[in-house]
Order: sequence, then C-alpha cells, then structure tokens
Amino acid sequence: MAEATRWHLGGTPKHKLHYRREVEMRTTLQESLLYLIFLINLCILTFGMVNPHMYYLNKVMSSLFLDTSVHGEERINFKSIRSITDFWKFMEGPLLEGLYWDSWYNNKNLYDLKNSSRIYYENILLGVPRVRQLKVRNNTCKVHSSFQSLMNECYDKYTSENEDLSDFGLKYDTEWKYSAPIINSPWHWGFTGVYRNGGYIFTLSKSKSETLDKFINLRMNSWITRSTRVIFIDFSLYNANVNLFCIIRLVAEFPATGGILTSWQFYSVKLLRYVSYYDYFIASCEITFCIFLIVFTTQEVLKIKEFKSAYFKSSWNWLELLLLVLCFVAVFLNSYCNIQTFLLLGQLLKSTEKYSDFYFLAHWHIYYNNIIAITIFFAWIKNMFLAIINDTYSEVKADYSIGRRPDFELGKMIKKSYHNALEKLKLKKPETDEDKKSRKSRDLAEQARREGFDEKEIQSAEQMKKWKERLEKKYYSTEIQDDYQPVTQQEFRDLFLYAVELEKELHYVSLKLNRVMRKVSALQY
Repeated sequence: MAEATRWHLGGTPKHKLHYRREVEMRTTLQESLLYLIFLINLCILTFGMVNPHMYYLNKVMSSLFLDTSVHGEERINFKSIRSITDFWKFMEGPLLEGLYWDSWYNNKNLYDLKNSSRIYYENILLGVPRVRQLKVRNNTCKVHSSFQSLMNECYDKYTSENEDLSDFGLKYDTEWKYSAPIINSPWHWGFTGVYRNGGYIFTLSKSKSETLDKFINLRMNSWITRSTRVIFIDFSLYNANVNLFCIIRLVAEFPATGGILTSWQFYSVKLLRYVSYYDYFIASCEITFCIFLIVFTTQEVLKIKEFKSAYFKSSWNWLELLLLVLCFVAVFLNSYCNIQTFLLLGQLLKSTEKYSDFYFLAHWHIYYNNIIAITIFFAWIKNMFLAIINDTYSEVKADYSIGRRPDFELGKMIKKSYHNALEKLKLKKPETDEDKKSRKSRDLAEQARREGFDEKEIQSAEQMKKWKERLEKKYYSTEIQDDYQPVTQQEFRDLFLYAVELEKELHYVSLKLNRVMRKVSALQY
C-alpha cells in the first residue's frame, strides 16, 4: 500500500526522473532542429519552382489575347464576347493578329523564323494552334406540348451522355467529323459543364492568309450551330530567354440559355527542369527531401509498432501521417511529370505542322504545385506547435538545474498547448475544475501502470486520495465559516480508514528510516 501511495507523491526516484525527462527534452529539441532543416528544404523546393518571369509571361500573353479589341467602334475583345457574331469577329481579328508575327514594327521581315511565328518577337509558337468544338444531340430535352408548334428542336446542357458523335455540315474534313477522345487526357471543368476531350477538331495553318480563309469558310457554312456547347482554342509557346513554356487555353461556352461565357487558362511552367546551376541546387534539395521522407516514415512505422492502436488516438500522429501522405503524393507527381516530359517533349517538338499538346504536361505540373502548397501549409502548422514546445525548453531546463521538479511532463505540455489552441479557436469547450481533476487522476494512474504498480495498489491509492480530498474540502475549506461542523457516520468511517492508511504509510517510512540509520551506523564503525 505504501508503494501504491508513492506514485501520488512523486513516482520514480528523483534522480531517475531528472535524467529521463532531461533526455526527453533534449531529444525533442534535436527533433525540432531536424524538422526545421526539413521545413527550410521544403520551402526552397516550393519557391524554387516559381519565379517572377512566370507572372510577367502570363500577364503579357493575357493582355494580348484577352484585352486586344477588334478594330472599329465596337471594341470587342475575348472577355466581352456575348454572341456568335462577336466570336467570329474575335477569331478573324485579335486572335489572328496575335498568333501571326512575321514582320518587325517597321514592316521588315523577321530573321531566322524557321517556319514558326515569334509572338512579341521572343516567344516561339510551338506547332500550330488547335480549335475544338463539342456539341449535343437534338431531342436531349423535351419541349412542352403547348410550344411544340413553335419549336420542335431541343438541345440540353452538355454531358457525356448528351454529346453528339455524328458528323455534320459539309462532312469532308476533320472539323465536320467527330474525333474520339483520348483516354488519358484531362477533362475541363467549365462554368456550365465538365467537358471531355475529342469532338470536332481542326488545326490552323502556318500561313496567316490560309487561316483567315479557313475562318471565313467555317463561318459561312455555319460551323457553330444551336447544338454547340463549347469551343476550345489551344496553343503553346516557348520563351528561350527565361526557359519557360506558356500553355494557353481560351474557352467559349454556349449554355442552353443562349449567349456565350468566356474563360481562359494561362500556365507558365518550367518543363526543362535542370539547365542552370541553380536548377542543380534544386535537384539536390529534392534528393534531400526524399532522404527526410524515408527517415520520417521509418520513425512513424516504429511508433506504430510500439504503440499499436494507441498510436491512432493522438491527433498529433494523424497530422504526421497526413504530412507523410502529402509528401509521397508530391514525390509521385514530380516523378510522373519528369518522366512524361522526358518521353513526350521530343515527340511534341519534332513536327511543326501538327498541334503540340503541352496542356497534358502543364495540367500535371499544376497538380504538383497544388499538392506541394498544401504540404507546406500543414508543415508550418506542425512547426507552430513545435515552436510552442521549444519556447518552454529553457524554463524547464532551469527547473532541472536548481533541482526543482517541474509540474508538467513533455507529453502533458504538448497536450496542454494543443487543447489551449483549440479553446482559443473556439473548437473545444473549456475544461471545468472537475474535468481537470479527473484527467489528472487518469494521467497519474497511467503513469503508475507504466512504472510497474499493479491495479490493486492503484485502486487503493485512488481511494485514499478521494478520502483526503473529501475531508479537506469539508474541514479546511475557506468557504465555510462555522466552527461547529457535525461529523456523519460515513465521514467518521472515511476519516478512520484514512488514519489507518496514514499509519501504514508512517510505519513503512519508519522502517525505511531505521534501515538507513543502521546502515549509516555500520559505516561509522
């Protein structure tokens, strides 16, 4: 019983407790420094993928293709398109002028064109642009009987089930014949639908005049009809000065309500990754990131083996697992992008007379950028909790240096900081005094089990602690002013049992003291 009471009063011997907690705090500080290095490495990877040239390249291209207006009084640009007539004016005006740069500002021919356009004289048009249309079938919706005499055709919104797969119009070229979608190509999420690849496709010519004739022919033969639901204009550029690819997609949606909704995507990405010395430095950071990932994964696996199901009861551990999963996804996407770039880039650059589909590569690079951004967000959340722990390290070390036992352990400190943060964010109700006492009792009992006390000793010690608290609350409380406080039969019994337990404890301490005194006396003689 005396042994059971001892864990309420201090637990293991003081010098062992001092050493164990000092090692625990030192280990935590080392892990924090290691994690800080990992976080710095992750930041270098994240911000090393972007540079100001990406912003400026997107800006000048969007200004050229979105803000340039049709010559005349109407001032129609891509953003202001509202009808089919506006759309064709844009195609035959700003789009045509923006894609074909074959002379200087003084009308002299550009040098060394090599059968390619130089947009703004610095950006090479890769391959030829592509225009793609998706349509829906007639009778995909039902006209009310009261209006069937006025309108007998009905075209619903776009879905893959409603898509029209039949040839139409002149039926003698690719723009009038349906092309099946490519399986691994990404779908496009628009305002009024999610659009897959394929459709009615044609590519533009290397000649500006031939392209203009193509547009006029399509307009005169009604290539755009009531069943048209979306038109994509895709092309890609490369700027050798800054080693960046700019993948551009202009989208015009034709909703079932009528009118046109325009949207656009400008992706400046670095597909040729390792060119300069700085690029090789980023590559070394990527290798370091993988090494950290292996180390952290090994640590978590060992923790799971040690604590088993108890490991998953901690929200801190779930944050660790989330970070590991995000890191593995980021590594996978980065590897996939590099492999696909290596396999496809040469093929896309070989033929200058065909459309070069760099949108697929840009799409996966954007996914990688998003995943790495989410990863660094959660990594900084974890870093904030580690900062809270490290701020108190010096205070704890000062307690140990003067031999004073701190009132908290590392695990409790982490848990308390976590609960305080949740309470400040109003994600958890504040604990009452009773809740704190109950939690403290459970923590002490758990510590006693770890130190080898059996359940009978723990239960006896807990009962004794309850007697003590109940008696102290009644007979030593400052809230009660009366000197006369009657004692009930149950209270007398509790007081008697408490006195018996104290006597046992006193007897145990006396025996230990006598044993020590005999040893001291023997040493003197």
